[in-house]
Amino acid sequence: MRVVLAEDEVLLREGLCGLLERFGFEVVAAVGDAEGLHAAVREHDPDLVLTDIRMPPGHSDEGLRAAVELRRTRPELAVVVLSQYVEHHHAAELLDSAEGRGVGYLLKDRVVDVEEFVGTLRQVIDGGTAVDPQVVRQLLRRRADPLARLSAREREVLSLIAEGHSNASIARRLVVSDAAVGKHVGSILSKLDLPPTDDGNRRVLAVLAFLRGGG
Repeated sequence: MRVVLAEDEVLLREGLCGLLERFGFEVVAAVGDAEGLHAAVREHDPDLVLTDIRMPPGHSDEGLRAAVELRRTRPELAVVVLSQYVEHHHAAELLDSAEGRGVGYLLKDRVVDVEEFVGTLRQVIDGGTAVDPQVVRQLLRRRADPLARLSAREREVLSLIAEGHSNASIARRLVVSDAAVGKHVGSILSKLDLPPTDDGNRRVLAVLAFLRGGG
């Protein structure tokens, strides 16, 4: 079972390499960023990718986005995300890929049994699905409340949009630039999954989401 490992923390990466090899896996590449992950998969065509989420250069969701892209082009590739965080924006897309076969999302601090962890990796390689219950709970809460993914400032901006304020008016009230407000509005529309459309006002749809969420 050939594995490409992506983890930016050197000690953890080396520890995982040793653990996997002790249980019969062949770690064909161990990399520290998403670019290296893509290159290693192209070169080695592994059975499994085991990746962290937050990696250089931005330390946000590079690993998770790379996993989604890999599954899009290689749906047969088994992928397990191993992280300290639940990143909501792309997590559902990853878990929905290839009808949920051969995919996993585990939380580092909840892995307490090494043999169970290794068994989970083998299960995913065999086409199974493994998702930590905490991940499931957080994703369900997020899907139930689309506003939960907004930052405090984005909620404030959306509240002012709901009151009928223009971007310029919001900028004056918050004492920020028009460009800053425009950036917040764009982020709000993206997080609420409101793509450009010819037959709908996205600001109105965002306000409706705000009102459904109780403000």
